[in-house]
Amino acid sequence: MNAIDKSFGSVTALSAAHLEIMPAEVMALVGQNGAGKSTMIKILNGAFRLDRGSIQFDGKPWAAGSPQQAQRAGVSTIFQEINLIAYRTVAENIYLGRELKRFAGLLDWEKMNQGARALLARFSIELDVTKPLGDFSTAIQQMVAIARAVSFDAKLVIMDEPTSSLDEAEVAVLLNTVRQLKSEGVAVVFVSHKLDELYAVCDRVTVMRDGRTVAVSKMADMSKLQLVAAMLGRDLADVRASGATAFGEGEKAIGEELLIAKSVAVGRRVSDASFDVRKGEIVGLAGLLGSGRTETARAIFAADPKSKGEVRFDGKATNFKSPADAIAAGLGYCSEDRKVQGIIPDMSVADNLTLALLPTLTKMGMIDEAQQRKIVLRFIKDVGIKCSGPGQKIRELSGGNQQKVLLARWLCMDPKLLILDEPTRGIDVGAKGEIQSLIQQFADKGLGVLMISSELEEIVEGADRVFVLRDGQVVAELEHSEISEQAVMRAMAHGASKDTEFIEVQHG
Repeated sequence: MNAIDKSFGSVTALSAAHLEIMPAEVMALVGQNGAGKSTMIKILNGAFRLDRGSIQFDGKPWAAGSPQQAQRAGVSTIFQEINLIAYRTVAENIYLGRELKRFAGLLDWEKMNQGARALLARFSIELDVTKPLGDFSTAIQQMVAIARAVSFDAKLVIMDEPTSSLDEAEVAVLLNTVRQLKSEGVAVVFVSHKLDELYAVCDRVTVMRDGRTVAVSKMADMSKLQLVAAMLGRDLADVRASGATAFGEGEKAIGEELLIAKSVAVGRRVSDASFDVRKGEIVGLAGLLGSGRTETARAIFAADPKSKGEVRFDGKATNFKSPADAIAAGLGYCSEDRKVQGIIPDMSVADNLTLALLPTLTKMGMIDEAQQRKIVLRFIKDVGIKCSGPGQKIRELSGGNQQKVLLARWLCMDPKLLILDEPTRGIDVGAKGEIQSLIQQFADKGLGVLMISSELEEIVEGADRVFVLRDGQVVAELEHSEISEQAVMRAMAHGASKDTEFIEVQHG
């Protein structure tokens, strides 16, 4: 891809960008959200048309008119959100749109099932291909998406944040699959914000910033710190001095108790969650996947009913019947999956940002557009949302900017407590730092924050206190100097934060 230009109205997405992938090479494509990675991929796979530039694929000029055409010609894309059909079988998903048929146009189920089994066997996956895809884990669904991509005799597979929803063991399986593709002569473009994954599996790296290609290097020749510096456009010395993802530092004034949860239980997933949040405090809720973090947060917000326990908010016993009650009391909740439970893709930035605020902006069924625009412009500036204007569709924004819109949705409500479930998932290191800084700024102004994160570094750096969940129970509370990755991991593993090593020695 040479000298690629692409604009959306007055917004320049790509300017003279370039990308080169060799056969059987795993190329990392990195950059902050809004750097141009997704636009580059969508031009390559035929979803967007370039304005200027040229593309060659397999030695010939390339201009795919659609993702389907690109797929048939050997370029397959696997997106962060799995775009298969959960209620159809594994085999049906693999052959979707090109079903094998017998006489009279009848589907040849036997051949499709056999073909699906053989294809998955290439990646050492054995499962019942006649079961619905939704019956399997996210990792297996991701593998099925890869198998489908390869089944088109792909010469190039593009993976856009393929591990964002996977746990550590599942990530290892996927990375082995990438190595398998490489060994079979398939080239891979691997987009990820997780640096360890890039260094584990990629041969070279292409760095994009502000729509341009700013660096290309062998992975072995570029340190992690150099990579972060290239992504941020900063001197290496500055990155070393400030840190790329650190929250604010120093002691701050913490107010009175805002939220108190006692022995909260939620179905079978949470049996005893007790914790509290004070005004101006960031409280981390840590735990392994399946420990009950999200279920606990949703119960506090009344998105799911709690089966027992007490919740006090702002000095009063509460029993919210719905999220509307929680919002009215002063709570906000950014869900784990912004694509499914956060943004409304085809609505504008303005409408997404003011969604919860609409009742106060409406008179006799009509929105006060002047007041709405005033609020939206203020928060676009305050939160640093990069967009062409309030009317731009939110689906056109980068992941980091979509997340900023969701933060602004709740901040414009002037909440007392903000619950953040994986606030930086799927966004790059630069946007991550900006969002972490925003969280700290609003906490400094007295906002209480309950933050869930799978990244221990984020919890350790950002939280004033940390509660650790294990098997549906809060098993440890850590404060200030007690907070460390080692202490949190001990609590996750053993159900205690202190003296674990002594106990283990005593018991031999």
